[in-house]
Parts: sequence; structure tokens; C-alpha cells
Amino acid sequence: MIADTKSLDAFCKRLAHAPYVAVDTEFMRDTTYWPRLCLVQVAGPEDEAVIDPLAKCIELKPLLKLMADARVLKVFHAARQDMEIFFHMMGDVPRPIFDTQVAAMVCGFGEQVSYETLVTHYAGARVDKSSRFTDWSHRPLTERQLAYALSDVTHLRTVYAGLSERLQKTGRESWLDEEMATLLDPVTYRLDPEEAWQRLKPRGMSRKALGVLKEVAAWREREAQKRDLPRGRLVKDEALLEIAASQPKRAEDLARVRAFPRGNAEGALGKALLEAVARGLALPADALPAPTERPHVPRGLGPVVEMLKVLLKMTCEKHHVAAKLVASAADLERIAAGEADVPALAGWRREVFGEDALALLDGRLGLAVERGHVKTVVHDGGKRGRG
Repeated sequence: MIADTKSLDAFCKRLAHAPYVAVDTEFMRDTTYWPRLCLVQVAGPEDEAVIDPLAKCIELKPLLKLMADARVLKVFHAARQDMEIFFHMMGDVPRPIFDTQVAAMVCGFGEQVSYETLVTHYAGARVDKSSRFTDWSHRPLTERQLAYALSDVTHLRTVYAGLSERLQKTGRESWLDEEMATLLDPVTYRLDPEEAWQRLKPRGMSRKALGVLKEVAAWREREAQKRDLPRGRLVKDEALLEIAASQPKRAEDLARVRAFPRGNAEGALGKALLEAVARGLALPADALPAPTERPHVPRGLGPVVEMLKVLLKMTCEKHHVAAKLVASAADLERIAAGEADVPALAGWRREVFGEDALALLDGRLGLAVERGHVKTVVHDGGKRGRG
């Protein structure tokens, strides 16, 4: 376990010459807005270590320099939260990266495949789950806890090697590159208070109510960041949605919101919320958010969407790729409605699924059942009516 800057610097300098490093983090955020980094596990092809960011005699600059080194590939499993932590420490994301969970989806292991599944498949090992819910901020950590933490990257080396070989054999390396683009985009990790209202997924609200929701959600986001408190501990999501709908103007109105503690309505928290409501009500029409409802599927296209779902499932089973990675339910609805700017109709997704989906809509391709299996049937007669 590395607990001082000198040892960390020496370790990272050795890894600077490695082709890749496997990386994992352990953090706590139950009582904070910002994740509290408690451990970083790093393994190169031959070296591995657990780094203690809570140690009094350590600075993480050597580690952050390694994370920013474009010559060294960083391997993660389910990288999103790890990348967020490094983004807020570095001001940028580690690059280049390889996410084994996404790679496994590309390679046909199904959706949201677990680390344990991949370790069993590629390393023939079982992950000891007994330390999974450890309080990683507690010191000292036991040898068993450290061994568990380190196994997250030592096995990850083997998983990476297996998936990398499989991607190369199947020619799907470019598929993974496309998927890594979102994880490498700093915008993914910027917590913009002005956009916080969208994560509440409001449904059926007027634009005026959305304007109020935008302001109260932005206020909560800024306040939670400033106080380093979880959003929900400050004000619950359901309270913000009810406030946006009811638009209280006085403390007694706010006290009637069921999900908002009555005692807070008269205090500083209530006053700040009412000011945010007032700002939302004062927004000009051209500054009001637009509803984010899913596009309406025209009448009669429901069966077409269902046929596209069958085609998607059949195609993904044939190509051994997770359906979730190829197209979402919303993508299928948009394709059925005739939209062209859909992710499933671009890049490798178009090659695997999009072309057949368009052929199905045009009547050039049909679906049939043969011996209990769905298959595609090519029509030579050109475009046909949908009935």
C-alpha cells in the first residue's frame, strides 16, 4: 500500500513505460455531494499497488500525470464514476481508455455485464465479495480488504487481454472506439446547475412550470455543491417537482408541499427556494425550457416498432452484441416514424442493424419463422405498403 508521495512517484514512473494500466477506485459519497476518494488501485503488466489518497504524507500529482499520459492506455471496468472522480481532480479525463464492460457488450456478453462474470470467464477465478460494502474511509484497512481491492485490477489485466484479443479477431476495435467517445468527452462529467432540471425527467409540465423547475433545481445543485451535501438530503426530487407544479409564492404555500419539511419553509432554506421560484416565474417566454417528452409514435406505427424490436433482437443475437448498445426503444420509435438522424442509423450500428431496419420499413426485407426461429426474407419486388 503506497502512502507517501516519493513511493507513488517511483511507482508511476515505472508504469509510464507500460503499454497499459488497469485502474479502479474506491470512494464514498453517501453523505457528500462530491465523491470522497478513499483508495486507488493501479496495476501494470507486472506491477500493482493500492494507493492511499487519505494518507497525510501523499500528493497524487504523480498519479494524475500518469492518468494524463496519452502513451499509456487506462483500463477500467464500468468507467463512468471513476472517470468523473479523475475529471474533478484533473480538470480533464484520463485518456486513452478501454472500458471492459462496454467492450464485453460489444463482444456479446450481454448488457451491463458484471466484473465477476468476466473474471470467471477469462481468469477462471472467483471474486471474494465479502468486502464489497467496506467503509473504505476507515483506517487501518485489513489485509483481506486490501487483497479484495487489489484483485479489482489484477484480474482486470487478464480480462483486458481476453477482450482485446476478441475485439481484434472480430474486427470490432473501431466499434469500441466509437463507444469510448462519450466517456472521453469532458461534457459528460460537467455538473452544470442550469441543466440539473433535466435529470428529474419531468412529464406533462407546462413550459412555465419547467421554468420554475429549472431555477429551483439549479439553486439546489449550487447549494449542494457549496455545502458538499447529497442533493436529496438538501431537498428531495419529489419536492422540487411539486414546487414547480404548485409554484408557491409565500412560506405558508411552501409549507403545504408534502415532500418538503414544514419547519424549513419559514427558514433560510425556504426563503432561498421561494426566491428561486420567483426567478423561474419571471423568465421570459424565449428562456423557458422546452418539454423533453419522448416523441409521439404516430397512430398505426406501433406494430412497426414491434417488428423493429424483433429484428433488433434477432440481429444482435446473430452478431453477438448487446441490443442496448445498438438501439434504444426511443431509437426504434424514431426510425419507425421516418427520422434519419438516429444513432442506430450511423456508424457500425447502421452496418449491423440500421440498413436492415430501413429495408424492413421499405418492404425490401421481411420477417418469417422457420423451424421455431425468426429469419429475414429478402423481397425483390421493391417498396411495399405497410398495411
